[in-house]
Amino acid sequence: MIPGSNKDHPSFLKSFSYAMEGFVTAVKTERNIKVMLVAGVCTVIAGCIVELDIAEWATVIICCGLVIHGELCNTAMEAIVDLATQELHPLAKRAKDIAAASVYVLSITAAIVGLLVFAHALDFI
Repeated sequence: MIPGSNKDHPSFLKSFSYAMEGFVTAVKTERNIKVMLVAGVCTVIAGCIVELDIAEWATVIICCGLVIHGELCNTAMEAIVDLATQELHPLAKRAKDIAAASVYVLSITAAIVGLLVFAHALDFI
């Protein structure tokens, strides 16, 4: 597709299939996506066990979604950097490290929110 034009713009369903293809590719090729998905499934199972209320579920689902989103963005940014340069350039390293740090910060934040939600659900706070 030519940038800025509607020529050969894929249909909504085709765009959706591209997104699913990207997600499947990430799951197949990226270890951290698998780890985040397993953590999300474990969190959902734990939420079922402790019977989270609707607000707690919303909070947990938003956090899980944000962490997966962050990891997908990090993976895409790493691929773009790899496409732009094959050499070990300090700016390429910096871009990749900062993208990874953003997922790290988001994951720590989600873990803290998760601890608060589950502590509240178990009447610890």
